[in-house]
Order: sequence, then C-alpha cells, then structure tokens
Amino acid sequence: MNTEKPLVNRVANSGLITLNLEEYFPKEAVAIFDIKDYLFQGLLLKEKDFRAAMKEHDWSQYEGKHLAVYCSTDAILPTWAFMLVTMYAEPFAISITQGDATTVYTNHYRAALAKLDVNQYEDKRIVIKGCSNKPVPVSAYMELVRLLRPHAKSIMYGEPCSTVPIYKKPRLK
Repeated sequence: MNTEKPLVNRVANSGLITLNLEEYFPKEAVAIFDIKDYLFQGLLLKEKDFRAAMKEHDWSQYEGKHLAVYCSTDAILPTWAFMLVTMYAEPFAISITQGDATTVYTNHYRAALAKLDVNQYEDKRIVIKGCSNKPVPVSAYMELVRLLRPHAKSIMYGEPCSTVPIYKKPRLK
C-alpha cells in the first residue's frame, strides 16, 4: 500500500507573481566617456584644444550604445563641455547621460518602469526577485516598490521560497 502523498509545489500554487528586474536591463552596451582625458594635465579645460579634440574623436565607436559622460577628476567644467560632447555623440549613441554607468542604468530603469502597467498587479501578491546577475541599481528596486505599493496586496523581496516582507496592504475594517 502506497501511503506517500504526492508532492505539491506550494510556491507554484501560492498565487505569487515574481518580477525580475533583470528583464528590464538594457540590452545594449554602456560606453564611458571621461572628459578628463581631454583636459590639460587632467584638470584644465582649454576651449580651443577641447573643441579640436572633440572634432577629431571617433564618435562612431558609440554606435548603438548608451553613453555615460563624466569627469573622473575634480576639474571644474563648464556646462557647455558636456553639451559639446552630446552634440558630437548624438548621431551615434542610443542615449547620453551625464554621470557614470550606474547613472545610465538608473535612468534606463526609471524610463522602463514608467511604462509598466501597474494596474495589472491590483490586489496581487508580488515577489521582487533578488540575487541579480546584472548590476541592477538599488534605485530600480526602490522605484518598483513605489509604483506597486498603491496597487499590490503584498510586496516581498527575494526568492519565492525565501522572501523578506516589504509591504502588506492593511485590511479594511
């Protein structure tokens, strides 16, 4: 007589919806443009030299990429320097961001999550997947919680088998 009960996948039957922010990660590469490399002694912007260097730079290398433009030194740069870089890079780069790669990812996620139809998560139990293999910025997790909280029944973080509670909608009395 077989007394074993069939295995039941309680996680699959729980009604949890798992959202994986890695699915929104940009598919295109991120390139870095450090203005420091075009400054006199890495600190001083000489307009004539800078303009000539921008004109001669091979901007085609940013074709189909997200471009992060920043300066890794403490140089004080005029706003127009970033504008000039943008003017040359615009025909090639998918996006141009003032900042580092994390800033590019933050902006990308903000735009991608703004398109998310949060109404589909009305009164649903949501797990925001942790343990990312890609550099998903913390700000993306924060933005997702901000967007979901007014709609979700509950929000958890981690894996469906081991979650940390983030939010639970209060019961109406």
